[in-house]
Amino acid sequence: MQLRYVFSELGQGLRRNLSMHIAVVLTLFVSLTLVGLGILLNQQAQKAADYWGSQLEITVWLCKADDDNPACSGEVTPAQRAAILTVVEENPEVDGFHTETKEEAFAKVKELLGPEKFEGPNPPATAEAMPESVWIQLKDPNEYAGITSAVTGLDGVSGIRDARETLKPIYGSINALTWAALATAAFLVLAALLLVGNTIRLAAMARRREIGIMRLVGASTMYITLPFLLEALVTALFGVLLAGAALATFMKLGIIERAQDQLKFMPWIGWDSYVYAMTWVAILGPALTVLPTLVLTRKYLKV
Repeated sequence: MQLRYVFSELGQGLRRNLSMHIAVVLTLFVSLTLVGLGILLNQQAQKAADYWGSQLEITVWLCKADDDNPACSGEVTPAQRAAILTVVEENPEVDGFHTETKEEAFAKVKELLGPEKFEGPNPPATAEAMPESVWIQLKDPNEYAGITSAVTGLDGVSGIRDARETLKPIYGSINALTWAALATAAFLVLAALLLVGNTIRLAAMARRREIGIMRLVGASTMYITLPFLLEALVTALFGVLLAGAALATFMKLGIIERAQDQLKFMPWIGWDSYVYAMTWVAILGPALTVLPTLVLTRKYLKV
């Protein structure tokens, strides 16, 4: 096989349909970037779920003297507190628990809002205004209905907070972004397939006389098809490289330099996730161009 001819035809094919190849590259770039972004967001959602799943706690607020809950008749009594702790300790869903005093709760508030706000003769809150609480860790984060129902309604219980309700908007936002990126990517992948098909058809029609002559002199199908396959690989290579650069920029500016420094309340994906996403992008890119080329050349190269 004369490789000089093959590479000559590759160069001519790229120049002949330059605008169409640029359109394919740009479509591949956007679609592969969105595919990679969807993979990264999905990994971020799984990482957050694994992290928070092991740390989700149920907080049981105990009654205080001036409690807003009408079920509370006053400060929780030692007998009521002991009964609540017994129920928590004996529940099979509970892995462990710890209590938080008024002083500990007040220290958390001061640390969160700044101790200077509680200085002076008339502070906005005092330790006596804080409720006592019981923080419950679960054996299985997905099994919590039993302990919740067991504690609800006990004398001395003012309210229950499940951390899942607090984190639900975060999970929802990440999942929505993931599915939006993948749905848009699927639409653009279809557009890329159509563009590849049109490119092959135009290239084959422009070279139909040459292909006919090559058929007459006994050229093999692979010898005729190889320039088209190389064109597909070149466009896929540029699309993958541009998508890789875009995803690397997103990782560096969006995750590494901003999210990991400013949003430290949750774990974030790293460069290993980028490598994983780029592996799929590097596989999908050539597949979107080479496979349609192999299928369509069997039709358009028949002279």
